[in-house]
Amino acid sequence: MKNLIVLCVIALLIVSCKSKTFSKNDAIPINIHQVIAKQAINTSSYTYVLVTESGLETWLAVPKTDIKIGETYYYQGGMQMEKFESKELKRTFETVLFLEAITNDKDKLEATPSSATHEQKSNETHLNVNRSNLEKIQVSIKPAAGGITILELYAKKEFYSGKKVKITGQVTKFSPEIMNTNWVHIQDGTENAGKFDL
Repeated sequence: MKNLIVLCVIALLIVSCKSKTFSKNDAIPINIHQVIAKQAINTSSYTYVLVTESGLETWLAVPKTDIKIGETYYYQGGMQMEKFESKELKRTFETVLFLEAITNDKDKLEATPSSATHEQKSNETHLNVNRSNLEKIQVSIKPAAGGITILELYAKKEFYSGKKVKITGQVTKFSPEIMNTNWVHIQDGTENAGKFDL
């Protein structure tokens, strides 16, 4: 029972958020990436940056900041989101890597890992309770009183859109301090159309 946790989840953040939607979140181990900025798009809160690393292009999202095109930047950690929809830009990105920060000073980044807390050592990685990265686990958890299952949430996402729901599950993954947010994944043993993770 110690691994069980009851979470109150706002359904619109997971299944029906109009400002952004995604199909999978992947915590990325802390290591340093060197990239070159090719394009930058500012919104009210974020700056989306198209960068290249070893010839590969990637979109990054950081809290709004000034980016110089052609300049070399460094980052570490982050949370990758697929099929991410930006309402402000009226655009869906195939993948976006959300970061707490990006810097042109590599030494500063090494001294203060962007996704580490003050208590963490610089060589630690994000804690993933389930390092298999979103594999379905064998668990059968009954809903709490007044709660629903993950199956019900996904099967009736239009009905639950904009409503608060209560879901009981086992924590399978925990990624701390990404964009000043702790990301928690849970499973309850149910699924709908292949979706079993919340």
